[in-house]
Amino acid sequence: MPGIVIVGVQWGDEGKGKATDLLGDRTDWVVKFNGGNNAGHTVVIGDEKYALHLLPSGILSPGVNAVIGNGVVVDLEVLFYELEALHARGVDTSRLRVSANAHIITGYHTTLDKVSERFLGKRQIGTTGRGIGPAYADKINRVGIRVQDLFDENILRQKVEGALDQKNHLLVKVFNRRAISVDEIVEELLSYAERLRPMVADTGLQLNEALDAGDVVVFEGGQATMLDVDHGTYPFVTSSSATAGGAATGSGVGPNRLDRIVGIAKAYTTRVGAGPFPTELFDEQGDWLRSRGFEFGTTTGRPRRVGWYDAPITRYATRINGITDLVITKLDILTGLDQIPVCVAYDVDGERFDEVPVNQTDFHHAVPILEYFPGWKEDISGARTFDELPLTAQQYILALEQMSGTRISVIGVGAARDAVIVRHDLVD
Repeated sequence: MPGIVIVGVQWGDEGKGKATDLLGDRTDWVVKFNGGNNAGHTVVIGDEKYALHLLPSGILSPGVNAVIGNGVVVDLEVLFYELEALHARGVDTSRLRVSANAHIITGYHTTLDKVSERFLGKRQIGTTGRGIGPAYADKINRVGIRVQDLFDENILRQKVEGALDQKNHLLVKVFNRRAISVDEIVEELLSYAERLRPMVADTGLQLNEALDAGDVVVFEGGQATMLDVDHGTYPFVTSSSATAGGAATGSGVGPNRLDRIVGIAKAYTTRVGAGPFPTELFDEQGDWLRSRGFEFGTTTGRPRRVGWYDAPITRYATRINGITDLVITKLDILTGLDQIPVCVAYDVDGERFDEVPVNQTDFHHAVPILEYFPGWKEDISGARTFDELPLTAQQYILALEQMSGTRISVIGVGAARDAVIVRHDLVD
């Protein structure tokens, strides 16, 4: 099974980087196919902790080819900052490849992102302010800057002029900001060109050739299903396709090359930014869960909103993505609870919904219908087989499996790299 997609099931921060890292020694290629530096992966290797924002987490695995696919928007300053930081810690980054068709985040994208969000006031979406949305908007509007444009100054200048012709009117006349000069943008982008050139490739061709050769290719999604621009809680979503379908369009391989779809979900739920969140906790239990799980954004440092596990969302994500295997992370965080609530359905103005309501208004007003499961007190961080878990922890996992619509293949029981229980192999 050479093509494996890893996607988030909830609103992100589920531990996708750890799942990718788990496959590291059997993986030949890891591809990031969507998003930008608006999401973070934290990977713990021994006593070392690595926080990655733009780079695919597979770059930490020796011998693995890491790819930034065409579906990603790239902030070049962030790219080289991360590469230099890893190099300083002795990580080999020479196998990184960047798609020539990936779009670039420029200075005017980050400026527009920040001023536009402030302009929305109470209607803010909760973006990270890193220019991701405006860069994707330019891509769709066909005025974007691609990686390959850096190697032809005339084309680069023409494209920057075309983009700024409209944006400067918006910045000056609507947002009361100064105009941005073409020269400053072109000069900044060209300063990265020669460092970037050796990394740039026809990555779609290379990935297809790797799959033809029987290599194991992991497609690593940023963000998560409920933040997908088509299938998430719109408009409180990201600007790219964060679902399994995005793995094909964002990397340049056909969907028939995707053999296994692995969904990642926490044993509870979190989200960052605005938008509906039926199981959200606002009480002391929420504070306890956030503190115990250290639920603060890898990229932004913002406190995450926290809530109980939402089974309808997992069923929805399983259906949308075609998930074949679930990875449940952070089971250990629930240790110590007498009872563990799980959302099994929603109440919307007296009507029961067993699935995620298609109507945004209904979902916004959804109240979770909870079922309670007995907790456990034992430390489970040392468990490496399912039978080593306390019986009540086993029952919790089996209940989630039954409600989620697909099998739970891996369980995370701690922050360490090897703190996992494998019930079903993700590769074979």
